[in-house]
Amino acid sequence: MDSTNALFTRTEMMLGAETLRRMAAARVILFGVGGVGSWCAEALIRSGVGHLTLVDSDCIEPTNINRQLPALSTTVGMPKVAVMRDRLLAVNPQADIVARQERYTPESAECFDLQSFDYVVDAIDSLKDKLNLILRATQLGVRFYSSMGAARKLDPLQVQVSEFWKVNGCPLAATLRKRMRKAGTYPSGKFLCVWSPERNEQSQPKGTLMPVTATFGLTLASLIIRDIAQQQV
Repeated sequence: MDSTNALFTRTEMMLGAETLRRMAAARVILFGVGGVGSWCAEALIRSGVGHLTLVDSDCIEPTNINRQLPALSTTVGMPKVAVMRDRLLAVNPQADIVARQERYTPESAECFDLQSFDYVVDAIDSLKDKLNLILRATQLGVRFYSSMGAARKLDPLQVQVSEFWKVNGCPLAATLRKRMRKAGTYPSGKFLCVWSPERNEQSQPKGTLMPVTATFGLTLASLIIRDIAQQQV
């Protein structure tokens, strides 16, 4: 058996041939390929998702190395999406990986046809951009999953999944809801979030650790994998 045919043997044993076929046909767009999004992308491709679009405008910085998959001493200065695309194609050369070195903003939102994808994943840091994506994705009715704040967390065992309005104890989610109430603009439907209630009184508010950010990203990927596996044939 060659390496391409053997790649998803264990996945098929777990999920079945039909689910694997649906995984290969699934189209996912992922916004943000940093400490959370890069691990989500890796898990999706290694699990058999066949079409993945990566959206991130940033280049790799030395400060990314502690938690971001594409960040190495040899990749500093390179676009995150380009490094991730090369890596993911090395995992599965037959995957369709699109790298868009762009930033999702309210102004650029119309450049992204969210309805052409089966799943939309939010791993954006910017509050303004994240809020716009939440509102737009829910208005369009696409399958949508969002990462809340992974900074200032130490314990990956506290990471969990809840509907947005049931997230309790996450400062990022609280800030998003405050902005929604102030603007009188709310999501058009429910959506699941990956989040952690852990509180740490640290002097560095944006300190982050890979065991936690990676757990956020892997959990996002698992939501898609499980949803595909649970679909009726």
